[in-house]
Amino acid sequence: MSLPEAARSVFDAALRAADVQPLVHRALADVHLAARGRVLVVGAGKASGAMAAAAEGALDDRIADGLVVVKDGYLADTTRVRLVEAGHPVPDARGEAAARRIRALAESAGADDLLLVLVSGGGSALTPAPVPPITLADKQAVTRLLLAAGATISQLNAVRKHCSLLKGGQLARAAAPARVHALLLSDVIGDPLDVIASGPTAPDASTFAEALAILDRFELRPRAPAARSRRRRSPRTPSSAG
Repeated sequence: MSLPEAARSVFDAALRAADVQPLVHRALADVHLAARGRVLVVGAGKASGAMAAAAEGALDDRIADGLVVVKDGYLADTTRVRLVEAGHPVPDARGEAAARRIRALAESAGADDLLLVLVSGGGSALTPAPVPPITLADKQAVTRLLLAAGATISQLNAVRKHCSLLKGGQLARAAAPARVHALLLSDVIGDPLDVIASGPTAPDASTFAEALAILDRFELRPRAPAARSRRRRSPRTPSSAG
């Protein structure tokens, strides 16, 4: 086998290993569905539309409703889960509206319901949910500043989590008392659950002080309106505070 053929073989094997449909079907095979109750599907990310289509194939009419946000051009064929497009890597108003609808779906879940959360890379930017008085414009400004400064995805998402109503485990909290089951496709080295899409279902161990320290490292705090808005709030996001 020539070197180009070997490289192509490795590439094809990687694509097969990352094929969303069998991964989702395998992950859902062991998920217990209660005799009563709804299955609600939410999510965000560049691969989450394909994940939603695969979830429909696995769960069919058990899905009562759903909304998943994808990057422009990443739609898939779904019937029960609504797919909407939004801005990435800088969040936009479409993503903000979708994030509100996702939170509302989660809050509508009852004790007998299952909230299935489909998360993949890009999900953080696609679901901006600024905490008042922070605005979407604030989040856009901070995102642009951090991207231009060369911040890593972990640094960017640490700041995002402390400006959001969904990130840092707060989506899971909004769904209580429903059961939450999350499927994650990682695009972050080491697969840290709290960093992938800013961890909407994962506890956040970081603090506001740490988020501000990231802005200080890049000398961005004086130019970051969101940092000024949250400076006097609790030191941790609600999911990590208890």
